[in-house]
Amino acid sequence: MPVSFGVLGPVTAWDDAGEPVDLKGPRHRAVLARLIAARGRVVPVGQLVDDLWADDPPAGALSAVRTFVAALRRRLEPDRPPREPARLLVTEGPGYALRADPRTVDAWRFEDTVTATAETLPRPTLDGLDEALGWWRGPAYADFDQPWAHAERTRLDQVRLTAVERRAEALLALDRAADAVPDLDAHVAAHPWREDGWALLAQALHRAGRQADALAVLRRARELLRDRLGLDPGARLRRLETDLLRQAGPEPTGPARVWADTAAAYARSVVPGARARLESTVGMLRSLAVTGPGGLEAARDQREAAIAAAEQLGDPDLTARVIGGYDVPAIWTRSDDPAQAARVVAAAERALAGLGPQAPEVTRARLLATVAIESRGTGSARAGAAAREAAAIARRLADPALLAQALNGVFMQTFGRAGLAAQRDAVGAELVALAARHGLATVEILGHLIRVQARGALADLAAADAHAEAADRLAARHESPLVALFTGGYRAMRVAATGAAYPDAEAAYRSWAVRLAGCGMPGVERGLLPLALLCLRVWHDRPAAFPDDTDWGPYAPWARPLVLLAADRRREAGAALRRTPAPPHDLLLEALWCLTGRAAVALDDRDVMRRARAALAPAAHEVAGAGSGLLTVGPVSAHLDRLTAALVERSG
Repeated sequence: MPVSFGVLGPVTAWDDAGEPVDLKGPRHRAVLARLIAARGRVVPVGQLVDDLWADDPPAGALSAVRTFVAALRRRLEPDRPPREPARLLVTEGPGYALRADPRTVDAWRFEDTVTATAETLPRPTLDGLDEALGWWRGPAYADFDQPWAHAERTRLDQVRLTAVERRAEALLALDRAADAVPDLDAHVAAHPWREDGWALLAQALHRAGRQADALAVLRRARELLRDRLGLDPGARLRRLETDLLRQAGPEPTGPARVWADTAAAYARSVVPGARARLESTVGMLRSLAVTGPGGLEAARDQREAAIAAAEQLGDPDLTARVIGGYDVPAIWTRSDDPAQAARVVAAAERALAGLGPQAPEVTRARLLATVAIESRGTGSARAGAAAREAAAIARRLADPALLAQALNGVFMQTFGRAGLAAQRDAVGAELVALAARHGLATVEILGHLIRVQARGALADLAAADAHAEAADRLAARHESPLVALFTGGYRAMRVAATGAAYPDAEAAYRSWAVRLAGCGMPGVERGLLPLALLCLRVWHDRPAAFPDDTDWGPYAPWARPLVLLAADRRREAGAALRRTPAPPHDLLLEALWCLTGRAAVALDDRDVMRRARAALAPAAHEVAGAGSGLLTVGPVSAHLDRLTAALVERSG
């Protein structure tokens, strides 16, 4: 571990052995603290001067700041060779920035942990917050009292108070109400204006069987709020007191009751036309999308309705939150509804234009990630650039959920040419690691599924097996039934990829396809089973004999020449081949080129053979189609050999 920094208490630094680093004088430490507060952003030298000498900067203040920076660099990177640029405390433009790993700064790590717990289960939330709250050694930036330090201290204190309350919520969810009481009691005594704290304390006492104490706490909250702050208790405290007096407290009696009570409370509290309803809807749609086929279809339709409703209100910021908040992981590269996806992209672009260059970075990144994800398979240069920019912003902000959404966009845009499975594997590996650190279950599933695809393409079936098993375990734990569609398809493909006899491989595909029907994902379902069987027949050198009414879905242009050849309709097959477009930039790119190449060899179309060979050459080390995780047409190298041999033979 490199140098680490602490500002949750007196400002300090530790070397990789855990020993304190001598930061010299208070001005040196102030420079370091100010750069930490900027969280990786550049602080101009003039701003540093103003922050260090708020009242009367001396004549040599600029030179002094540069001297402080030079001294800090020697302390923080003692082994850096002379004249080699600093890697940690860097000069950039008009000022300086601290380019530290977010994990090495206690305040950054603390905020990331608190943010991540918003979407985790109670047990990991409790464990994560217990550890994070233990990082505090005193008031943040304890040894500085300048305005910038006061503002940052106040902000971090608010995050800490949120963490304390979120920890209490986790204890209540884990039926440990009595354990939550002592800390909540101290919390409301120190921060009597925190109504959520009072409500949590009353709930904890009630669930611990202390009904009278719970009512007493609510009376005390009412008196303190009125006497000290001149405020009446909010709606939450009033409703809670009424419920307790009626002996109908918030103690849950099961998921159904909790859901009904919460929905009723929401309907009672939030007016129908409120903007909050639209934003809350997006949160519900995220959950709905992973519940199964019906939920996914409903989420897809309602998402577009929510975007339209937001745009009608004429609020670009709200529209941006509604669009970008739907961060449902996407694994398949063919859209379920291309026209709808194009409309979502257009809405995202309108929101970006409406917000302009002053848009918050996180909002901009979510919109850019949406453009990248919803433009899947289009080969759009704009989508690729959007994915890269979203990822860069997310890394700069060190926001794990945002980075996960951006990386999903990066994955969708790694199909510019054949042979990029290794790049996608790297994206999957980063998603798995990111999700495991921050408790993002659906993101971790996505990462494992990406690695199933990529390792399959790279002929590493042992690793693909391990990732499929990991995805299944997480899906079972977090009730994500659609995952089994992809892991089941991978296992059917694996039967084919390991050289099983043709009848066994076909049976595996057909068995899996029973799940495929009605899966709620038309982009996956339509035409995929016939395509898988066609690829299997081509690999086994069998004719592409299929019934006339076979529904090839979007894959008809690449299947038709081979099907016509099998029916001995050579002239029509040649015409169909000449009309065959280049495959879309998606998971089936290599497989479709292999089918085109096979038809070109059979029809002696040298131009198409050359195009197929050039397109497939970068993927010579991959297994064609296995990158989809659902089908394969065998090693790309075998198809390249066939194309090369045919071209050589014709030229001779």
